[in-house]
This record gives sequence, structure tokens and C-alpha cells, in this order.
Amino acid sequence: MKTTHHKNTKHGRFWKSAVILAGLLAVIVVQGCSPSKRTGDAAEAAADKPTVLNYGYIGINKLNVPSSGAEGWGFHKGIIQEELKKHGITQVNLTGFPNGPDQTESLVSGRLDAGSLGDTPAIIAYASGAKTRLISQPATYSIGYLFAKKGGAKSIKDLEGKTIAIQKGSFMHRYVVGLLKQEGVKDYKLVHMLIPDAQAALARGDVDALTNNGVQAMKQIDEGYPLLDDATKHPDLIGTSATVVSDAFLAKFPDFPKIWNEARKKALDDLKQHEDEYYQFVADAQGTTPEVIKKISPISEIKDTPFTDDGLKLIEGTKDFLVQEKLAKKDFNLNDWVLK
Repeated sequence: MKTTHHKNTKHGRFWKSAVILAGLLAVIVVQGCSPSKRTGDAAEAAADKPTVLNYGYIGINKLNVPSSGAEGWGFHKGIIQEELKKHGITQVNLTGFPNGPDQTESLVSGRLDAGSLGDTPAIIAYASGAKTRLISQPATYSIGYLFAKKGGAKSIKDLEGKTIAIQKGSFMHRYVVGLLKQEGVKDYKLVHMLIPDAQAALARGDVDALTNNGVQAMKQIDEGYPLLDDATKHPDLIGTSATVVSDAFLAKFPDFPKIWNEARKKALDDLKQHEDEYYQFVADAQGTTPEVIKKISPISEIKDTPFTDDGLKLIEGTKDFLVQEKLAKKDFNLNDWVLK
């Protein structure tokens, strides 16, 4: 298995005998040719079956693999590659992206076959016409945080008329728009910035607040930035992760969702047998300590089935919100997207 990493498939007795003979010959010909035709079709289908998987994930790190979850552990240890190899995938190309919209662009263009990202960018892409199917929700507890600049806003309502840095199209974008709506804040400006740029802008006072998540959010708490809110207080604003596959790849490899989810489950089972090693792997990938990872991304939050009722309810709510707020171009039936 080869894995590469990237950054940024008849008349009288005579005639009666002749007719019988002709019929027998026809049967022989049909029996002789049909298996050959079927074999040819099978060979053609096998020839079309892909041998390469181009997979995208969110987060660029020094290990060049997804930085957490069964997917990250599975690629890191080679478990997923070995399982895919049994089904003809001999090369896996892994590419990290700074955010979901960039990843969905690569899916739409055909540079990726599959990938895991936040539910919000995956929904926005599908609603805009992206030819993908949702094959799993690896996690259903993505928490967004809202920080103010030092000496600035003391409450969410203080953000009236203020500028907030967000990653446009991310689950944090959905979180903060939903939060401000719930709090009755209507006059505000959202500016798109990647988290490192947003953090620098907040430190300079160029923006009044920003959204963050994960390890970077914990660092901002330690640095004394005022935490105005987080999604744990708003269960309906919690994000989920999504694994999507392009229709083009599925047409060549229709069994991929089943094979992928089985490989992922095998990686998760192995992960649970090596918890300390797993937490150290995630900490190394994200530049923090195992203690922080246990707090923000506990193993217990990793799902062992492709879908759960709670997860589907969350993503349905996110979809409805994005449509209502015109962040998603059009509504759609979730069942048309989900592939179980």
C-alpha cells in the first residue's frame, strides 16, 4: 500500500432433424458465449474500479494525517490502508485543508474522491449542487467558542455593531450566526479569516471577537481572552463531522461506503486498545498535551457506527438553519444525501 501526503471501473424427417439440430447448435452457441460475455463485463467493471483514493481532511499538521479520530489513527497506523488494499485500493493520497470550503472545492473539481469535514461546509456544498453522498458522521460533538478582545465586549449583546472574525462556511460560522440570532443581536459584521489570522487581528484589536475551536480555543482561554460563549450551552448549535464521497467515485466503487466504515471500525477498535498512545498521537499532531486532548476530544465521543439518531437530528437542524438563513442555496431531503 502506497500512501502519499499533500499539503494545501424443415420439411419431412430431414427438415425436422435439421431444425432440431439447428436448435441444439443455437443452445450450444448461447451457452458457450454467454459466460464469455459475462466474464468480459466483469473484467471491464474490474478495470474501471479505482486503485487510488484521494482523501481530504481538515487541519494541516506535521504528521500529514487527520489529527484525531478513528480516521487519523487508522491512517497513522496503516490500518485503513491495509483494509482498502484488500479491495484494490493500492495508493492513498492524503491532503490536509485549512477549512471545509477549500476541501469541498477540491471534491467538486474532482481532485478528491472523499473526505471528512464539518457538517456545515458539507451541507452548503451539497445544497449548491456538489455531487456527493454522506456516508458517515464520525463525531457529533464539535464545539464552537466565541472570544472577545481584551478590554472589549463583556457579553454577547455587547457585540451589537461590532466586527467578528469567522471562518466562512464552517460549523463555527453556523454557530455564531445562530447564537447572535438567539441573543437578538442584529447589527454586526462578519469577516472571513482563517484562525491564525483572526487571532492576530484580535490581539491587535482589528476585530472585536472571533470564533474558535479545539486546541486553539483552549490556548486563548489560557492567554486570558474573554470567553463570551461556547456551544455546550446551546445543544442545537453543536456541530458534527461528515464523511462524504463523490458520486463519480461511487459509480466506480459502489461498495466503498461499506468497506470504508468497516475499515474505520477496525481502526477504532484498535485505538481503544491503545488509548494512551492515541492521546499522545493526537497531542503531537495538534501541538498540545494528552491532558488537553482528553478534555476536548475524548475517545468516548468517537462514534462506532456510521450514523446515530442524535447525529442525524443535529445535521438536519443545521441544514434547516442554513437554508433559513440563506447560507445554503436550496433545501433538500436529507435522505437523498445520506447513504446508509
